[in-house]
Amino acid sequence: MKSAFNLITPQFVPPLDPGFRPAALANRAFRREVHASGVGVPLVLGIERQAGIISRYETVVFPAEHPRAEANLRYVERIVKFLLWQRGGWRVYVGGPQVIGEYIQACYQPDGERAFDYKFMGQIFEEHFTVVACAADEAPPANETAADIGGQLHGCRIGFDLGASDRKVSAVIDGEPVYSEEVVWEPRQHADPEYHYHEIMTALQTAASKMPRVDAIGGSSAGIYINNRPMVASLFRGIPEERYDRVKNLFLRLGEEWRVPFTIINDGDVTALAGAMSLEATGVLGIALGSSEAGGYVDTHGKLTGWLNELAFTPIDYQLGAPA
Repeated sequence: MKSAFNLITPQFVPPLDPGFRPAALANRAFRREVHASGVGVPLVLGIERQAGIISRYETVVFPAEHPRAEANLRYVERIVKFLLWQRGGWRVYVGGPQVIGEYIQACYQPDGERAFDYKFMGQIFEEHFTVVACAADEAPPANETAADIGGQLHGCRIGFDLGASDRKVSAVIDGEPVYSEEVVWEPRQHADPEYHYHEIMTALQTAASKMPRVDAIGGSSAGIYINNRPMVASLFRGIPEERYDRVKNLFLRLGEEWRVPFTIINDGDVTALAGAMSLEATGVLGIALGSSEAGGYVDTHGKLTGWLNELAFTPIDYQLGAPA
């Protein structure tokens, strides 16, 4: 898509990708241009995810009648896509010039430019994906939440990690590991969710047998987990769609059977938590590299944001034809 949106060549050009045009440089240049015009107008984006949680992002654009108004479209489209994959959501509020909201609505349609994002976000949040065009002052206020997960070391705890080729489990008493194992498995080759249930339960039972009791269980895996439900996860790619509801409730079922606090989160969030504990710091971005890239963020209060953090899909390169 040819655009009036200006791209900036970085000072240091990567030799393996000389066409790389950083999103950060283009966005900064656009905002400087808007401010320099003296006629910029506010644009407010609201990204709504489960339970009415709303992330809010504020910026400035050219007014609709300005000669440079066409550049608004690419600028806002890129930011909306970034926010969706960073924070997640099924409803997007575009508060600003009407033409921008209508453009984003056209992009996020079953046959639109962002058809994949439209379908994917609707699927994981189990809602019909919607873009609402409104005035800037009609965009909803932020309504964020954060979760205080992890960091507790006292008692008898089980930790597990589910990879594509092996599953790991550890038994920990007052912060000291007393048992750990790594077992090869083939989760992607099986179409029956009972295979996954049996393998995970076996790992938990093995770890539990090494301790006098179990106080809590925590796990991690690649994929998108919302309220302990795997909405999309490569571990279950072999399971047909008509059986996937059984997958979504698999960890809820395990939690009910163990009758202790039970949490599973994306391995990017676990990386961020581990980094925060190791560094004794807050405001930590964690990145886990495997078959894809997982991200997690511990905020300045030491809590997980609950954002999607699927950073492999965020646009950081604005050259035409870039992967995202």
